Amino acid sequence: MIAMTSGPAALTHPVILCGGSGTRLWPVSRQSFPKQFSRLLGDESLFQATARRLSGEGFAEPVIVTSAEFRFVVRDQLAAIGIKPAAVLIEPSPRNTAPAVLAAALWLERQAPGAVMLVAPSDHLMPDPDSFRQAAAAGMARAAAGAIVTFGITPHAPETGYGYLELNAYSAGAEAAPLLRFIEKPDLQAATEMLASGRHLWNAGIFLFRSDAMISAFANLAPGLLAPVTRAVDAAKPDLTFLRLDPEAWEQVQSISIDYAIMERAKDLWAIPYDGGWTDLGGWAAIWNEGARGTDGTVQEGQVLALDCRDSLLRSEEEGLQLVGIGLDGLVVVAMQDAVLVARKSDAQRVKDAVETLKERKVAQATAFRRDHRPWGWFETLANGERFKVKRIVVLPGAALSLQSHRYRSEHWIVVEGTARVTVGDSVKLVSENQSVYIPLGERHRLENPGTAPMVLIEVQTGSYFGEDDIVRYEDVYARQ
Repeated sequence: MIAMTSGPAALTHPVILCGGSGTRLWPVSRQSFPKQFSRLLGDESLFQATARRLSGEGFAEPVIVTSAEFRFVVRDQLAAIGIKPAAVLIEPSPRNTAPAVLAAALWLERQAPGAVMLVAPSDHLMPDPDSFRQAAAAGMARAAAGAIVTFGITPHAPETGYGYLELNAYSAGAEAAPLLRFIEKPDLQAATEMLASGRHLWNAGIFLFRSDAMISAFANLAPGLLAPVTRAVDAAKPDLTFLRLDPEAWEQVQSISIDYAIMERAKDLWAIPYDGGWTDLGGWAAIWNEGARGTDGTVQEGQVLALDCRDSLLRSEEEGLQLVGIGLDGLVVVAMQDAVLVARKSDAQRVKDAVETLKERKVAQATAFRRDHRPWGWFETLANGERFKVKRIVVLPGAALSLQSHRYRSEHWIVVEGTARVTVGDSVKLVSENQSVYIPLGERHRLENPGTAPMVLIEVQTGSYFGEDDIVRYEDVYARQ
């Protein structure tokens, strides 16, 4: 066992993993905007709730591991709740959880040797954050001494959708117990037997350990991962406020989960039972189960009218989109501007199959979300036509788009909130609310927000082609090509 260190181990260093596609909660969750960033329950996203749960007294600033596609969403959602990350590590491509955890451990070990890391997914619901903080504190001594601690959820049903932890000589009420083994998702009979045994917990995929202890575990149990991930961290390059792991080294990294790579073969593992409430929100039935149900068992979100409906979930995800349900029983109905889901609640797990079929048919809504996040803010398409496209564009305070031009389209900008600084050719001027400006085809132009609040404008494009690849950049503070 590695000797206990002092200093950095006094703080818990959260590591939040932000990968995954979340297809079972389509259409709200899609590949380009997965469930951890959506407001599925309450006013905050699951990612924000996770970051807030792992913050405050006793916690260091979090390390976030995510993809380039989500980096600005991570930045904006953390800023919205007043949390500053210690680092945002950008994976060049998805490689499952083991490489992500190792990269975070290597980075942390260089900043705070012997740091105690609390690794958690970003897409789980834990409605009692204080209870979980207490459970995490209970594992600190063992983790600081070199052990690997995991948190198992006290099961209340023979669930076949979760992996299990088998404890060694566990007695009810004990703070922690030695972990005997990890068990893959069982069939119903095995799950029923494990529930009756009283020695099994659901595997929540949350771990507590020292950074140097985990690096040693990789050296002993998965040396083939250690070398390329170390090279990826060594050659990582800053990108704005992010740190991009080296893509060439990352290409050599095996895709494997932390359970398979380390946990199922490691020694000195302990499990802390946790019964403060937890779900991975693995489908719309889980959203219904966690939602505020009326006396008829129906959950309503957004602009919904439900008449004589029972045991159903009705969600309107758009302001101004009225959803009406009449005489529905046991259904899930989710309405968005560009996609609508209607399914029996009992068939909700088949949503992922529908998404795969949509992908095969090359339907854009299978993976693409209509709101596109950029380093300067975001935009969404409001209307499309053969010779026009209409967008709403939101530019963050102090942000600027690149100096650019287009080969196939001209643009009309109408400012509806705030003030824009607009460059067109050699002219630079301020454009206020209810004012507009015209950008001729081929003209160099730039849009900036000099104010202290988000600036909103409506962009009307006219021309023969409106793809995002019709952008010629001349200057860009974000160093995009």
